[in-house]
Amino acid sequence: MLRGPFLDRNWMGQNPNYDEADIVMLGLPFDGTVSYRPGSRFAPEQIRLASWGLEEYSPKFDKFLEDVNFHDAGDLEFPLGNTYKSLDVIEQNVEDIYKDGKRVFGIGGEHLVTLPEIKAVAKFHKDLTIVHFDAHTDLREEYLGEEMSHSAVIRHASKIVGPENIRQIGIRSGMKEEFEFMKKHNTLAKQYSDLDALKNKKIFVTVDLDVLDTSIMPGTGTPEVGGLTFNELTGWFEYLKNFDIVGADVVELAPDYDASGASTAVATKVIRELLMVM
Repeated sequence: MLRGPFLDRNWMGQNPNYDEADIVMLGLPFDGTVSYRPGSRFAPEQIRLASWGLEEYSPKFDKFLEDVNFHDAGDLEFPLGNTYKSLDVIEQNVEDIYKDGKRVFGIGGEHLVTLPEIKAVAKFHKDLTIVHFDAHTDLREEYLGEEMSHSAVIRHASKIVGPENIRQIGIRSGMKEEFEFMKKHNTLAKQYSDLDALKNKKIFVTVDLDVLDTSIMPGTGTPEVGGLTFNELTGWFEYLKNFDIVGADVVELAPDYDASGASTAVATKVIRELLMVM
């Protein structure tokens, strides 16, 4: 008879019982529309392994992971090469999570995985809003003739929740038309109080890790210099802790571009801190 103990490949501090959990962590290893450096499909697995290098306690939020009460459901499996079917798989599974009265915490994968999450969550929360952390606008209508692209995810999401219900933080790259869209709809948040209009609404938080500066997060698909520090990012999280967050995701780690493993460690801590405010 085997005696163990055995290593756990789930996220550290998770509740192994799905039925008892409030939040469901869902791995979304999809990077089928990446326009520059692929590899974010490998992030969910690497993040889980790296989580065991973290402490369960967050001194910033004076809270333990077990207080969050989340269940790690593992990674979804996608049909390689079929973007639309992959997005359907995400939407159906996220919808099931909300039918069970729970909230999703997605781990990508590329940023397009956020769109089917938003589609599913919006079926349960009609006043849904989005807080979007990113280096890039992601407001294109299409990229190279393809409508379903990670560079168009927030534009498509705006058609679901309305552009007035989106706030974008850390944006520093995009087409002129995209910046004009942000200006027209006042989506860019430069200070904490710019989020106050969302105070009494339901919020989905999506974090593209390239919002962080390349000195902190080189292991991503589209690195962009001039970004936030880790403490600046978690400062925004701290401001959001009294808002009604009904879902979240962290996307765009491409672990193989940072052989040191530091980017994966950073991504893992971003996830821990964001879990603390849900």
